[in-house]
Amino acid sequence: MKLKSIGLLTAAAMMFVSAASAEIYIRPHKKGDQEIDVTIQDGTLWCTRVSDGFEMCNGMVEGEDFRWRGKNMRHPDMPKWMKFNGTVSFLEGGLNIRGCAVGFCDGEDWTKAE
Repeated sequence: MKLKSIGLLTAAAMMFVSAASAEIYIRPHKKGDQEIDVTIQDGTLWCTRVSDGFEMCNGMVEGEDFRWRGKNMRHPDMPKWMKFNGTVSFLEGGLNIRGCAVGFCDGEDWTKAE
């Protein structure tokens, strides 16, 4: 019985540690600001538009320089098949997200929602 209790406590602790940390950021857009749910889950970064679930970061991985990088980044205003090499850098009060494809790079600054 004692081992079963220890096993349950261990499982509960592991679920807590691997739980996602999420925050809402505001992405400026010509048609109105968009809320983006930025989540670190199992060591990867996800940036999901709240209104429709569109995923932009697609599991970026953190580098030694504290920047997140990935090769499957997507932009909501581009064709769905198009993917980019991207980086995300967290800043005080926000983040910078940048993507590059075929030698063309662009970036945006998102502010942390209050």
